[in-house]
Amino acid sequence: MSLYRDEGVVLRTQKLGEADRIVTILTRRTGRVRAVAKGVRRTSSRFGARLEPFTHVDLQLHAGRSLDVVTQAETLHPYGEALVSDYPRYTSGMAMLETAEKLTSGEKEPALRQFLLLVGGLRTLADGSHDPRLVLDAYFLRSLAVAGYAPSLDKCARCGAEGVRSFAIVTGGMVCGTCRTPGAASPAPPTVALMVALLRGDWDAADASETRHRTECSGLVAAYLQWHLEHGIRSLQHVERV
Repeated sequence: MSLYRDEGVVLRTQKLGEADRIVTILTRRTGRVRAVAKGVRRTSSRFGARLEPFTHVDLQLHAGRSLDVVTQAETLHPYGEALVSDYPRYTSGMAMLETAEKLTSGEKEPALRQFLLLVGGLRTLADGSHDPRLVLDAYFLRSLAVAGYAPSLDKCARCGAEGVRSFAIVTGGMVCGTCRTPGAASPAPPTVALMVALLRGDWDAADASETRHRTECSGLVAAYLQWHLEHGIRSLQHVERV
């Protein structure tokens, strides 16, 4: 087995045997990695809480045939410490971790931009500078954009015309009256402006938005995300609505 180092964010863990865990990590250089953390469930484990979800860690691993093995782990940022005691932030963070895993479907395929988005999103959640649902929706929109699924918000997703009034998930975003499909939503203009602000990182505009527009935005973004992933984000059912 070859030894390598990387940094990553722990996405989830699952029990293996009596004392071990399989840890899924989104890393900076290697992409999504599944590795065995031996003895981590023992109270005497040298890894302690370093390999829990939300933790940004520096790792040393042995590459294996099916699963790698964690040999060293040092905490860089324990984002979970700030999130576990705050339900809205914790549930938003869990939805981010699940989305990061599903948007990086191939193991060991480099996904640097997704990694950086996740670290930035968790950092913003942990510092409490913005409403957690706004942070989550911004993360959803930006991670979709990185994956090539950015919604069209200022022009018709089908014909490119301006003067759009409806949001059609299957078409790829806002559409004009001619291209409107049955079932398309008709969001308020401030809702669309909020989506644009979140996608661009305009937090002054996002923070100034009204509750009703945040609620409408969250519904559209969640539906758009889950349609492109072709399955639901289970963690979303626990996220508190604004």
